[in-house]
Amino acid sequence: MTVKALSIKQPWAWLICAGYKDIENRNWRIGRKSRHGPYSSYHQANFSIELPRRIYVHASKQVDNEGAIWLWDMQEQLGIKDCMSQWVDICNTWKQGAIIGEVDITGCVEKSDSPWFTGKYGFTLANPVLYEKPIPCKGRLGFFEPEIPESTKIIEKGE
Repeated sequence: MTVKALSIKQPWAWLICAGYKDIENRNWRIGRKSRHGPYSSYHQANFSIELPRRIYVHASKQVDNEGAIWLWDMQEQLGIKDCMSQWVDICNTWKQGAIIGEVDITGCVEKSDSPWFTGKYGFTLANPVLYEKPIPCKGRLGFFEPEIPESTKIIEKGE
């Protein structure tokens, strides 16, 4: 099975791989038909995966500045006060335009008790890994096959 990647803006990508954020908010479902019939072949190729699925987390080149402000305000409710005390250092270590880790997507929900859930849909996440050395890579919309050298791939083939 080919390993897919999903581009996520910082600080969300780091929070997922560091094990703080357990859900990724999106305005689209995974692998669901629309009321207008099946998705286009583009949509099927880029927005549909079988679950559960291990993916690479790609930190996009864009930073969600409004989200970072929201995080600062919500740090206690989100249980991230420990990492917020080192906020400046964390911001300086964020990698962008690179695969920074991996995570399992275990499901897609429309409701969740997670304090991280704000979206129309949420991809539930488990077993995050933050890489010590990010892998530079160009991102894309939806799920994509990253163009990275075989020697740097972390996830074993066949998973």
